Amino acid sequence: MFIVDAHLDIAYNALSYGRNPLLPLDQIRAQEKPDFHRGTATVTIPELQKGNVGLVFGSLFVAPATPQAIAWNEQLMYHNPDEAHRYAMQQLDLYHRLADEHENICLVTTRTDLERVLSSHQKQAEEEEKPEKSTPLLGIVPLMEGADPIRVPEELEAWYEYGLRIIGLAWDDTRYAAGAWRNHSAGITKEGYRLLEVMAELGVILDVTHMSETAVLQALDAYEGPIVATHCNPRALIPTPRHLTDLQIRRLAERDGVIGIVLYNVFLRPHHRKGEPKEHVTLDHIVAHIDHICQLLGDATHVGIGSDFDGGFGAEDIPAEMDSIADLKLIANRLQTLGYEPQHIANIMGENWIRILRNALPT
Repeated sequence: MFIVDAHLDIAYNALSYGRNPLLPLDQIRAQEKPDFHRGTATVTIPELQKGNVGLVFGSLFVAPATPQAIAWNEQLMYHNPDEAHRYAMQQLDLYHRLADEHENICLVTTRTDLERVLSSHQKQAEEEEKPEKSTPLLGIVPLMEGADPIRVPEELEAWYEYGLRIIGLAWDDTRYAAGAWRNHSAGITKEGYRLLEVMAELGVILDVTHMSETAVLQALDAYEGPIVATHCNPRALIPTPRHLTDLQIRRLAERDGVIGIVLYNVFLRPHHRKGEPKEHVTLDHIVAHIDHICQLLGDATHVGIGSDFDGGFGAEDIPAEMDSIADLKLIANRLQTLGYEPQHIANIMGENWIRILRNALPT
């Protein structure tokens, strides 16, 4: 089964922690000291290949230099738009280098790129019985998490030409929109509305993850382009402003959007805290979030996976049955045992995200 993960901080981890994504996971774990905030690594390209994760949205993540953020990690913190621009561009450069230097990695910026990746996996599936199988492509779609690296909206065209295809206006508060954890009544700024206009002209996908409740609803009203939530869970199950209300979920579905379920234990089990035993959270918690969206909407066409693995947490804080990104396939197995139809499982594990990209990417 072809799997899509709609949110991974591959470049951030490489630049902040020296995690070479090409190395085997055991080697990265052996060379790192324990770190509560970072956690034990779960994502490498070999692990993605092992788990048949053929397409990921690779983030460009930088954080504002607030006291809270600095206490978490001082790497790639910005004090002004120029710093944000520089740090995010370093991450996009890294994705380009990975694709330029390794024939089995493809930066996905067009529908042609997407179909190349999909065809390579289809070819491998057809060679299943052969002793020597071809190695399929790993596709990476660049995603900006928090739009402050775009110094002015008019600069977006240059980012787009260099491969940026998905933008979230906020992580914390930005010049473009209020973040989810504070300023709950604040929304999209005047400059943010201008950025949305440029995004729509280019066909950029808007990611409403991390945006305040007001900002999400404003975006749903104002944005004319494709719109998704790459890594959010239902607020009905995890009642914090970080997640989506049922109204927001319905509104996203009306726009043919997709919501990626975050596989962070704190976001899966109510009142769970980081560092608590991972055995308290299981695949059934993941399925509960998936099923809530499916039951709310009456179908399985608007939910996917946006694991956020290694996004400020590690193997200690993912469900008990999972140890690395290669274990995403366990979700499909669990859905099958609960009676989900094969096509619905395929939608959830990747085809919903593929639909978004086919509709949004240029030829």
